[in-house]
Amino acid sequence: MKSAPVDCSVWPPRYDARYVPPPEQEHWFPDIECAPPRDRDALIFRKLSGQVRYAWERSPFYRRKWQEAGVSPGTLKTLDDLSKFPVVQKSELREAQERCPPFGDNLCIQPTEIARVHGTSGTTGKPTVFGVGRDDWERIGEAHARIMWGAGIRPRDRIMICSFFSLYVGSWGALKGGERLGATVFPFGAGVSGQTLMAVQWALDLEPTAFYGTPSYALHLAETARREGVDPRSLGFRMLFFSGEPGAGIPATKQLIEETFGGACVDMGTMAEMMPWMSNAECRHRTGMHLWQDVVYTQVCDPHTCAPLPAGSEGMPVYTHLERTSQPMIRLVSGDLTRWTDDPCPCGRTYPRLPNGIYGRIDDMFIVRGENIYPGAIEDTLRAIDGFGGEFRVIITRREAMDELLVRAEHARGVDTADAQERLKKTMRERLRARLGVHPIVELVPEGTIPRTEFKARRVLDDRDLYRTFVR
Repeated sequence: MKSAPVDCSVWPPRYDARYVPPPEQEHWFPDIECAPPRDRDALIFRKLSGQVRYAWERSPFYRRKWQEAGVSPGTLKTLDDLSKFPVVQKSELREAQERCPPFGDNLCIQPTEIARVHGTSGTTGKPTVFGVGRDDWERIGEAHARIMWGAGIRPRDRIMICSFFSLYVGSWGALKGGERLGATVFPFGAGVSGQTLMAVQWALDLEPTAFYGTPSYALHLAETARREGVDPRSLGFRMLFFSGEPGAGIPATKQLIEETFGGACVDMGTMAEMMPWMSNAECRHRTGMHLWQDVVYTQVCDPHTCAPLPAGSEGMPVYTHLERTSQPMIRLVSGDLTRWTDDPCPCGRTYPRLPNGIYGRIDDMFIVRGENIYPGAIEDTLRAIDGFGGEFRVIITRREAMDELLVRAEHARGVDTADAQERLKKTMRERLRARLGVHPIVELVPEGTIPRTEFKARRVLDDRDLYRTFVR
């Protein structure tokens, strides 16, 4: 592989912090991104070998876990041998941090070497905390800059970051990547009362060309702008990139965002523990998330056995850091669901892709009358219906020992008459029935009735446990 402004002959690799490609260049590191997969796999294996040896030497967590499984760095003779190593569950990270507070015994540097402390959002349980060394933080910036370049961001762009600046790493990663790329970054934030209204005015004044946040918040921003008589297209976002929830990968939501703002909607995101979280990310062609395998190596695995699956399969991403010195994650189970392909992309990158992004979390799936249902399927169906008002909630109940699926959906302004609402309810029922395989109960409420969120949307309430308690 030809030389690039990165030295991969050492582990961790060394990057030239001064390097930025010419603006017209499609790829940050073309020799790596467009390499034949077999050639790039050799680079990935060298990185992986260095990462595994380092974790074995520095981390009691991995040494103990691997010894119990009968593996060691010597087990890793090919890239395929990674599947012989045991997976790591989030619950194990929490247990490690309870056993060796505050960071756990998978920390591979001294606590005094930690430059930043971040944490998970606690979406699926008790939040976990992790420390990031200074060198790791710089490599995270390198990765994010490179991936944001692939999405079409250039030094001439002004990026408005509308997400929480807290222990949540998403906003900080966008900030760090934008700074490394050379763009102007506008860390506006989110979460303060009245801040969304201010965001509209600031966007009009400063004319940012790119937006980062969650899809839910972008749509909330658009509704706020319209209430002020401002067309969201006038905010000037030529591209919007997202993480934190699966909306940007849901076709109807992606289309709605692009029609609303007049800019390209780019889907990104893995897990906070896997920072750089952009290692699953669409390019500017938006054909699904590329797996930037030489940054974070991703296997799409059987959710039950964690064995890697062939191209075309649906499964669960399992992630492995390749250049992390502080708190490496090696075969971390995501709990997400996706499908992967090795079909080519027009951008010329030869990475595998997730053509439909991340559908959602496996533990977000619920079963109603024997059918597996994901909230993303409901969102995709509703957003494609003319007259939908923008937000919804799902309530699962049990009546007389039978599950009931109630979808409480907003109707748009103008759908005011009883006849119009009845037609809309019928359309929603029929399309949801065809998509989900169950007959839902649809309840309409006026647009703006259901609270909006400035972070990750949580739209499902399962009341069946209350029923079980009552009937005992």
